[in-house]
Amino acid sequence: MSAPATEAHGAQLLVELFVMLAGAKLLAEIFARLRQPTVVGEIFAGVLIGPQVLRWVAPSETSHVLAELGVIFLLFNVGLETKPSAIFRVGRTALVVAVLGVLVPLAGGYLLMLLFDGGRPIEALFIGTAMVATSVGITARVLGDMNLLDSHAARIILGAAVIDDILGLLVLAAVSSAAKGSVNLAEIGLTAALAVGFVAAVTFFGAPVLTRAAPHFRRLRAGNADFVIAIVLCFGLALAAVYIGVAAIIGAFLAGLALAEAVEHNHGLHQQVRGATEFLVPFFLVNIGMQLDLQVFTDANTLELALLMTVVAVASKLIGCGAGAWGLGPRGALQVGMGMVPRGEVGIVVAQIGLAAGVIPEPLFGAVLFMACATTLIAPPFLRPLFAVRGEG
Repeated sequence: MSAPATEAHGAQLLVELFVMLAGAKLLAEIFARLRQPTVVGEIFAGVLIGPQVLRWVAPSETSHVLAELGVIFLLFNVGLETKPSAIFRVGRTALVVAVLGVLVPLAGGYLLMLLFDGGRPIEALFIGTAMVATSVGITARVLGDMNLLDSHAARIILGAAVIDDILGLLVLAAVSSAAKGSVNLAEIGLTAALAVGFVAAVTFFGAPVLTRAAPHFRRLRAGNADFVIAIVLCFGLALAAVYIGVAAIIGAFLAGLALAEAVEHNHGLHQQVRGATEFLVPFFLVNIGMQLDLQVFTDANTLELALLMTVVAVASKLIGCGAGAWGLGPRGALQVGMGMVPRGEVGIVVAQIGLAAGVIPEPLFGAVLFMACATTLIAPPFLRPLFAVRGEG
């Protein structure tokens, strides 16, 4: 690449960064002044500046990389605020919430497709699978802004999200295999064992080891040694999670969880991670908004399906996850159910796999894209009042 071309590419990159970050923060400020969740404003910024409206920026490799970094830092920061002992205390409830939060949406999406237009069973299974996994990054951002990550309901949501991701992965593996004409039970079983073993190893063994090792970090002569070690651990476990087959954000969350007790009183480290998180998370949220396909609104049949899909997606998590958390009382059950509603990038990824496999046609992909973005936008305005009353769940 010639020097002028390199300079032009660099200028274009700076334009993308400036427009995405400035747009996100401007809309966040407007929504904050309107007493609405800032996360919704940042997603709307993506819709506004993206290819559907102003066309200032479009989803690109750069935006996807920044979005991935944003959600990784977000979940790492959430993990740092969550002690393993807090997750252990809600383990049984989180497991029930996660299982019901997978089964009910899977069944709901499957039945919707069969009843709506007599869709093929494998197509219906992919739609059900797209409704399964939760994008906990959205809920974590809202609860973090409200300083409620340590609430009982928030701990259940975080614990359930980790289990939910593993179960969703196994469902996707089974459905993808079925789309190819067979189901490889041995491969699915191996993936399940690796995922469970990874979570258990980091939680039960990694956390105590890091707590004992933390005092030695300060002996290192490199600048900001604690921060550097924390970030290396974050990326390392995120990478390990990807190789095992679960989402990178699960590895990032577990890295923070493992470090939580070791750096509990290290306020400098917490401030550095929060600073990096505040810089990167807007790119994650803007990227979701940029992927919203407004063409869905031009076809009445696709729009009807997209709206029905969104209703089923919201209701199935409220019913399934809410039932699993019913022991918290009606308000607590609603908090957990609504906290598990956002599908975000997780539902989009499942739909992309179905599209690439030739199982899901373009109009149906557009409907799933609408559902994933809509559930992401719907949850935050309800989470704030649900958690604001009496402080926490």
